[in-house]
Amino acid sequence: MRVLFILFALLPILEIALLINVGSVIGGWNTVGLVILSAFIGAYFVKREGVNTLQTAQEKMQRNEVPGKELVEGLMLVVAGILLVTPGFITDIFGFLLAMPGSRHFFAAQVSKHMKMRVVTPGMGPGMGPGFGEGQSPFGQSPFGERPRSSQSGDDVIEGEYTDHTTNDPDKRLK
Repeated sequence: MRVLFILFALLPILEIALLINVGSVIGGWNTVGLVILSAFIGAYFVKREGVNTLQTAQEKMQRNEVPGKELVEGLMLVVAGILLVTPGFITDIFGFLLAMPGSRHFFAAQVSKHMKMRVVTPGMGPGMGPGFGEGQSPFGQSPFGERPRSSQSGDDVIEGEYTDHTTNDPDKRLK
């Protein structure tokens, strides 16, 4: 809750105060030009780094590796892009920190430590990921109300119920 308060209440106030101070030192139009220039440089830098991250992720996928680190870095680049095109110097500093490879790798490693990914392999039914018994989900039963079935059965039988609604009962016709 405090983080949201800081982001949406205090950060804009700090940005405005800093823009006014910089504007009083270098001039209003120079400050506006600096903000626009940082947005263009930031957008170019984020695009370049995003393409590099995408290429690395594609190379990993071709080697049948999960590009987890690249996905986290890609998300950070999206946040960096948003911060860099937002007018202000404080957001630009954080945006450039997330866009630069060295600091981005550091932050991605920190975020990855706190993330827990689950990989679902083919043949696993709903909720049958690691850490759950067969047919169980984190909520105790299959989310689709199914009874547990073995993923080892090689047949393609689908269980279900059928009700015939084709009788010519005049009271049940569509009107």
